[in-house]
Amino acid sequence: MTERAAIIKRETKETNISLELNLDGSGNYEMVTGIRMFDHLLAQLARHGVFDIKVSATGDDQHHLVEDVALCLGKALGEALGDKRGISRMADATVPLDDALAMVAVDISGRGYSVLELPFTDNDMSDFATDLIRHFLEAFASEAKLNLHARVIYGSNDHHKAEALFKALGKALDKATRIDERVSGELPSTKEFLEG
Repeated sequence: MTERAAIIKRETKETNISLELNLDGSGNYEMVTGIRMFDHLLAQLARHGVFDIKVSATGDDQHHLVEDVALCLGKALGEALGDKRGISRMADATVPLDDALAMVAVDISGRGYSVLELPFTDNDMSDFATDLIRHFLEAFASEAKLNLHARVIYGSNDHHKAEALFKALGKALDKATRIDERVSGELPSTKEFLEG
């Protein structure tokens, strides 16, 4: 099997980002964004998705940096998947973390769309605005061209809710990107087309 990996570099007046993704990794990660909470959430995605992810990012503010990392990650996922032949395509995961429960469902359909239910209350997030989580997920789904439905079902601590959400995203993406040997070589679509 060819290596399912990608390296993305993005440099604008607002951000400078280098991102490496290996879908068939072992959950190794190196996150350097200057935003500790964001690094922590990205680490959950890598570890629980069993992806190798390396991110080096600087930016003029958190909003631009989070958005551009999401765009780079989405682009890297698309490039690493190639023509998407043999992938499982759709998957979901529900993950608890103490008081919190989060659910994510994905369809690597070629159509970017997100439906998010994220009842955060801006507590315990170390100066990381919880609306950036919504923005990250929307930008990622759009650039990766996948359907992403994410829901924090309940919880009181925002750190726990966010962490459960990123773990669930990792788990769902891990399952959706796996090669299904029963259909390897085939596109998982009755249209034989996964680009919109």
